[in-house]
Amino acid sequence: MSKLPGWLGQLGTELTRLGERLEERRAESADEEDKVLHESSVRVGAVSGGAAPDDGAADHVPPPPTYAPDIAARPDPVAAIPWGMRVAAEAGWRLLVLAGTLWVLMRVISAVQLVVLAFVAALLVTALLQPTVARLRRYGLPRGLATAVTAILGFIIMGLVGWFVVWQVMDNLDTLSDKVRTGIEDLKNWLLDSPFHVTDKQINEIAKNLSDTVGTNTEAITSAGLQGVTVMVELLTGMLLAMFSTLFLLYDGKRIWHWVLKLVPAQARPGVAGAGPRAWRTLTAYVRGTVIVALIDAIFIGLGIYFLDVPMAVPLAVFIFLFAFIPLVGAVVSGALAVVVALVTDGVFTALMVLAVVLAVQQIEGHILQPFILGRAVRVHPLAVVLSVAAGGMIAGIGGAVVAVPLVAVTNTVVGYLRTFGQEESRRHSPPPHGSTSLDAAPTPAPGSPPEEIDDGSDEEPAADAPSKA
Repeated sequence: MSKLPGWLGQLGTELTRLGERLEERRAESADEEDKVLHESSVRVGAVSGGAAPDDGAADHVPPPPTYAPDIAARPDPVAAIPWGMRVAAEAGWRLLVLAGTLWVLMRVISAVQLVVLAFVAALLVTALLQPTVARLRRYGLPRGLATAVTAILGFIIMGLVGWFVVWQVMDNLDTLSDKVRTGIEDLKNWLLDSPFHVTDKQINEIAKNLSDTVGTNTEAITSAGLQGVTVMVELLTGMLLAMFSTLFLLYDGKRIWHWVLKLVPAQARPGVAGAGPRAWRTLTAYVRGTVIVALIDAIFIGLGIYFLDVPMAVPLAVFIFLFAFIPLVGAVVSGALAVVVALVTDGVFTALMVLAVVLAVQQIEGHILQPFILGRAVRVHPLAVVLSVAAGGMIAGIGGAVVAVPLVAVTNTVVGYLRTFGQEESRRHSPPPHGSTSLDAAPTPAPGSPPEEIDDGSDEEPAADAPSKA
């Protein structure tokens, strides 16, 4: 019994030490919580603009609490843009590059407009004369002599036509002026007797206003005359350039084409080499067909004007022939000119008869001559013709309107051939079908039809005594 108090005393001592240790641990945990609260308050103060303490506690970033939600990462900007917008942007900057290239090209062409128009005119004349050179060479003439004969005869004929037109205009100028005066007097009398209640005073005021307008614009008319002299000089220069270009194209056109092919990249050279002859055939067909149609229009409309006793019938027929090279617009302008001349010189009835002749010939031209003569060689939609003539006229005047339609026709031929050539090349280089794909690609005979014979590539005819298939 004497040992029990000692054991109880040791137990009490151990319990006391255990309580002290628990108190120390509680104090340490409280100190850690106070430290965390202090650091968070320092961080909030720094964000709100307060001063941070000098100790290094602010450098420690506590981990986020377990209850905080996960923040999704931001997507890639390219993935955030819709697919359609990305395609539009890709196509947009490429279109901008093409538009800039075309703008620079048009600026360069406008800077050398005279040279470009002269060369295009030389191409048109060459397309008209080149079959004659080829025919003379088949007859045995050397290339140089055939070219010289064709070019000289062609230039002489065009010069004679121009001289004849000028001579007819100058020869009939006095008669035309007298008939114009008579026509103006008849028009004045018709207005006085018409139901429009036009008086002699109003007509005199209109004539006086016209005279005043001409007098006030004398300087502008003089400058226009000087500008006309400049235009004549440029026209003569362009004609000389066109003549020299025509000679070289007739004589050495094949070598020039081969030199142009060397400038084309090697991968695109086969397609361009095939498109060139087809474009030339289209241009030749267009020029020859247009000349034939214009000649028929000029002959029949000129005969109608001549039998109606309209003055300057031959010059008007030549103008109709020349304006026929401007599709749609040229026929309207030349026909209107003939009608106006008939109206001023011979009165309303003759003008109506001339209008009927012009409309009849143009209807025959549009529905019979052009489809029959041009055929399938030149197939351009009327809307494309109107837009191309308008654009060509706005860019380069009458010359641009003349060359617009053949340019569109040649471009249509080249683009169509290159598209077909590209499809054939891709089909030629594609691997042959095999497996189930070959069965799908093979042609399937119609139900009830006999099976086709296999072509083994031999050209031998079947024997006469071979049994025929039922």
